[in-house]
Amino acid sequence: QVQLVESGGGLVQAGGSLRLSCATSGRTFSRYSRYAMGWFRQAPGKEREFVAAISWSGGITYYADSVKGRFTISRDNAKNTVSLQMNSLKPEDTAVYYCAATKGESYLYTVSQYDYWGQGTQVTVSS
Repeated sequence: QVQLVESGGGLVQAGGSLRLSCATSGRTFSRYSRYAMGWFRQAPGKEREFVAAISWSGGITYYADSVKGRFTISRDNAKNTVSLQMNSLKPEDTAVYYCAATKGESYLYTVSQYDYWGQGTQVTVSS
């Protein structure tokens, strides 16, 4: 079993920054299990959407067009953590942000690709 716990959400003014973290644990989540990681978000009344993803090695990253140039995903495999640095935040970034893990190596922008999910952390950007 894999456990994912997000933290770092909160209330910030437009133009501000937040850093989300995802702590991973579980017997199946070790340095021998090559999980790609992703961040998704879901606003009220909307479907969950892709934000960013990173390969197991950290060498390949993917971003939604809406966050490209503003958000940065990174990971520390020694600490089993994944982070999402969010800069120049906009009110439309307001959502619950979820961390997710997959053993897949492709289609990392799709919800169905992921096997494990965290409980989410709220990000609210005021105008």
